[in-house]
Formats: sequence, structure tokens, C-alpha cells
Amino acid sequence: MNSTGKLYLVPTPIGNLEDITFRAIRILKEVDLILAEDTRTSAPLLKHFDIHQKVFSHHQHNEHQSSNEIVKFLKEGKNIALISDAGTPAISDPGFYLVREALKNDIAVECLPGATAFVPALVNSGFPTDRFCFEGFLPLKKGRQTRYKTLATEDRTIILYESPHRLLKTLDEMATYFGADRQLSVSRELTKMFEETVRGTVAEVKTYFETHPVKGEFVICVAGKN
Repeated sequence: MNSTGKLYLVPTPIGNLEDITFRAIRILKEVDLILAEDTRTSAPLLKHFDIHQKVFSHHQHNEHQSSNEIVKFLKEGKNIALISDAGTPAISDPGFYLVREALKNDIAVECLPGATAFVPALVNSGFPTDRFCFEGFLPLKKGRQTRYKTLATEDRTIILYESPHRLLKTLDEMATYFGADRQLSVSRELTKMFEETVRGTVAEVKTYFETHPVKGEFVICVAGKN
């Protein structure tokens, strides 16, 4: 019998708590401990579903250091669940490094299906879904211009994440590199009360958000180059 534990990657709701799965709740109640990106953010979710397991912090600033300790616990037979603040771990969130280290040490890894922001945004966009490229957050400075130049000729649907305080700047940059008439679909606050999707050209979408609230997390879907 294998005496090592298992690492579970458990998606959490990106807004609406009803989007968590029965299986996710069961796993979170059964594991020996839970790793959370921000324990303060995860606390209300865990309390809501009456989950009382020990919770430890695992985020981008301590990921490399804490992964060694986590692998040690897994080798001792403990089952551990990793959650992010919202959505699926390792998708623009911590998780990749820990998964890689677990696999290097022959530890079983199981990822549950569940919420992630880019899938509903893509399907909602009306752009082709048979081929697409997910870019997550663009580099903040170094490499940002180069990435834009590469994506400008991409013929697949492009999916990007963006924060509210950079949205208008990003739309300006897209007008420069993609052209003001490139079609966009911008979704914000997915699954939440003020969920909104704005579709149109880069210029039209920018004009809209210049006069409407720029709040929440954004997913930008860009039509591929014709």
C-alpha cells in the first residue's frame, strides 16, 4: 500500500458560492490540511461550508520555500488540498511549482474540475472557441511590448486577465498594437451581482469604460487576426 499522501488541487468559486462542487466540499473536509493563497480570504468560504481543517498559507512569495515542507508532509502520508483565493489553483495563481515538486517525488496529484474565470468569458465572447490562447496577465514592464507584437499576428482568440487600475492603459496599448477596430469582449465580476460583458471594437470598449465604473477583475477576449 502506498503510504504517501495525495495533493488535491481544489477550485473555489470566483464569486458565486453556489459554484463550488459537492466533491470539492467533501475533499476539503477530508484532507489533513488545506493550503490557501490568503487565509483571510479563504476563511469566509470555509466557514460557510462548515470546513474546519487546519489552513496554512501558500502564496507566490513563499511558494518555493513552503513547497519543500509540503512535500515532506505528503511523504509522511498526509493528504493536502491547495486552494487559491478564487478559481482553479495554478491558473494565474500559485500551484505550478508545488505540483511539479510533488510529481518529482512520486506523489499523487489530483486536480478537481471547477470554476475558472476565462472559460465563461471565452464562451460568452462569441469568438471562436475551437482554438484559443490563454495569456493570463501580461508582463507589467519587461517583455510587455514584445508580447503585444507577438500577439498582434495571432489568429486564435486571445484571452487575457487584467486588473481594474490597468484596464484603460491596456486598452490604449491594444489600440496601438492590435488596431482600434479589433473586436473585443471584456467581462468583469463574473458570477457576481454586477457581472457585465462589454463587446465591440477596442475603441468602443475603451470609450464605454471611460464613462462607466472600472471595478472588479477583468477577462479580455480578443478576436484573432483575420
